[in-house]
Amino acid sequence: MTRRTFQRLTAVALTGLAATAGALVTVRAISAALDEALDQAAVTAEQRAAIYASRDRAFATMEAHRPDRGAQREQVLALFEGDRLDAAQLRAVHAQMDQRHEAMRNAIAQAIVEIHDTLTPAQRQIVANYARTHGPFSRH
Repeated sequence: MTRRTFQRLTAVALTGLAATAGALVTVRAISAALDEALDQAAVTAEQRAAIYASRDRAFATMEAHRPDRGAQREQVLALFEGDRLDAAQLRAVHAQMDQRHEAMRNAIAQAIVEIHDTLTPAQRQIVANYARTHGPFSRH
């Protein structure tokens, strides 16, 4: 194995590890924020279990549809390198990306509906207020 090949393989491995670590940090951050909001809303053990099940289904769907950015890039570059770039093939690659994103959006939407239905109106208000003050776009 040449030094250059080794460096490329190392870069690919490190990129994969960084992406996995980043996803894990995001999952942990979301879970921690959810726990805090549920604590403030004083949910019951049964409600918490149902909400965790919804969260876990959404996370599992997101993981299953998480794009492999390197593979996507290579797929597009392979089309680009060809003698003739067919716009329909490029649109098909983009359609696959859109389908993955749509599956993730649907999983998140379903989890939100399930969590909404699990909480009482007063608890929903507390969770919404928590999100307003602690969410990614809050002004605290």
